[in-house]
Amino acid sequence: MAFEFTDANFQEAALEGGVSVVDFWAEWCGPCRMVTPIIDELAGEYEGKATIGKVNVDNNAEVSRKYGVRSIPTILIIKDGEIVDKHVGTITKSALQEKIDTALAN
Repeated sequence: MAFEFTDANFQEAALEGGVSVVDFWAEWCGPCRMVTPIIDELAGEYEGKATIGKVNVDNNAEVSRKYGVRSIPTILIIKDGEIVDKHVGTITKSALQEKIDTALAN
């Protein structure tokens, strides 16, 4: 199951060390619902290697605004507090895996 990032835990959970994959989404967003199973699968596959989770933009406006999220789904890959990759829109599991593996390798 994907980690739930919030305004309250984002600093500690996503920015402090290691690789984090953050999916900005909303329940009413059709493309977001297409990405959800991929995020959930990858969260299990990368457990212990990367923190993979979701930010509900309706409930967490502060972090969404801070990162300029205007379209969803938006996926940020963060390594050691810095954004190393950003993807807007739907994405295949293999394409997202490639981005995560690149972040982990560098």
